[in-house]
Amino acid sequence: MNPIISIRDLGKTYKMGTLEVHALKSIDLDIYKNEFVALIGPSGSGKSTLMNLIGCLDTPTKGDFILNGMAVSNLEDSELAEIRNKQIGFVFQTFNLLPRLTALDNVALPLVYAGVPKHLRSEKALKVLEQVGLADRAHHKPNELSGGESQRVAIARALVNDPAIILADEPTGNLDSKTSYEIIAIFKQLHLAGNTIILVTHEADIAERAERIVKLIDGLIESDINRVGSKLTI
Repeated sequence: MNPIISIRDLGKTYKMGTLEVHALKSIDLDIYKNEFVALIGPSGSGKSTLMNLIGCLDTPTKGDFILNGMAVSNLEDSELAEIRNKQIGFVFQTFNLLPRLTALDNVALPLVYAGVPKHLRSEKALKVLEQVGLADRAHHKPNELSGGESQRVAIARALVNDPAIILADEPTGNLDSKTSYEIIAIFKQLHLAGNTIILVTHEADIAERAERIVKLIDGLIESDINRVGSKLTI
């Protein structure tokens, strides 16, 4: 089986005046379809930089990155934007919902950019809201939703384009413990339904809910452990 994500010698260096910051030094990583992977590490470890590269929000300084069979390391911004819309579903810590839109319209937004007709957008958006248990809140605006409900809307929005991967950046960072575990339970259900999920977190107890934990330290992978089976790499 070919990996859905294949990364070789991936590095990212930021120039700050005369200073060079090596956020990622050299990363080798394969992620396969229907894996549930947690990227974990302390502040400055490189996990956020790696997330930005995997999400096509940034480009690497060196190395190769293949996403779903396509080499994306050297693509133009417009090409990266198209890949983001079609291949990746994003879930952010701050939800990033538009306050004037209903939950249904927030979820349908990626379909607007994809040129899907309005009646089909509403139908698909309602279907994924049902998946996350929020069909009854479809016509509520973000200020009428709890934090957990807002994150469920964000998850539904990430699902609506049937992306190759769901990339979740600290999705429980603004939630209390009980709500956090409810949100992680949704990700586990999505994983069991066949979705590929990459979860970025600094919380060890949240990472433990994934089936594979990749730990970064100082821009390198320190460990890559499959919790279902054996240790993969050190």
